[in-house]
Amino acid sequence: MELIHTSEGKKLYRDGDRLVKSFDSTYSKAGILNEALNQARVEETGLNIPKVLGVSVIDGQWSLIWEYIDGETLESLMQKHPEKTDEYLSFFVDLQIRMSKEKVPLLGHLRDKMHAKISASSFPATVRYDLHVRLDGLPRHKKLCHGDFQPSNIVITKDGTPFIIDWSHATQGNGSADAARTYLIFKLQGKDEIAEKYLNLFCAKTDTAIQYVQRILPIVAASQSVKKKPQEQEFLAKWVNVCDWQ
Repeated sequence: MELIHTSEGKKLYRDGDRLVKSFDSTYSKAGILNEALNQARVEETGLNIPKVLGVSVIDGQWSLIWEYIDGETLESLMQKHPEKTDEYLSFFVDLQIRMSKEKVPLLGHLRDKMHAKISASSFPATVRYDLHVRLDGLPRHKKLCHGDFQPSNIVITKDGTPFIIDWSHATQGNGSADAARTYLIFKLQGKDEIAEKYLNLFCAKTDTAIQYVQRILPIVAASQSVKKKPQEQEFLAKWVNVCDWQ
């Protein structure tokens, strides 16, 4: 097998037409099996995603096996062709809107996941309470939400077919909350101009008020903070604490 990517606690290998994702001991068996289950459930939609081929223990480590999608990430294409940024962003938003039209009723609910993360955050009780209230005030949708929708998770094949990868955070819920997370990801990456263009495009294409997505951002920032990445904490705290609590 050829090692093609390493991240904290995970390694990706290519084995011919298969992709093997290997997890270290910091990941629970339940979490790994849940990722496979999430992806299998999303497979039943009309979306292009890699098919789950198996779950195994390889060299003592739990591993997920998917079909390998041969192509280039949208992130890589955007870096190579900055003059096409607007075109690629429009394509990206259209794909997200297409995804959000799918229903996967057996997936967990984004609202429940966010409530749990707010409770697990280190913000004061008063702030957590306000975040819970704000979250409960959002419309109760059941749209397919990716949870980490960003250009690096879109693979474009040679014939131009887009595949959405990495469904470990998939839920059903409010599509604008998924968009708020994408916006926050761009901001955390220091891509402020792209973040603003993205948000404006998403809101224009979905006829959504920007203020509506902005009201969700503190909730998403609080949920992101539980990852406890030192380089993100100050930035996320500003997003949570700068809110106009009403």
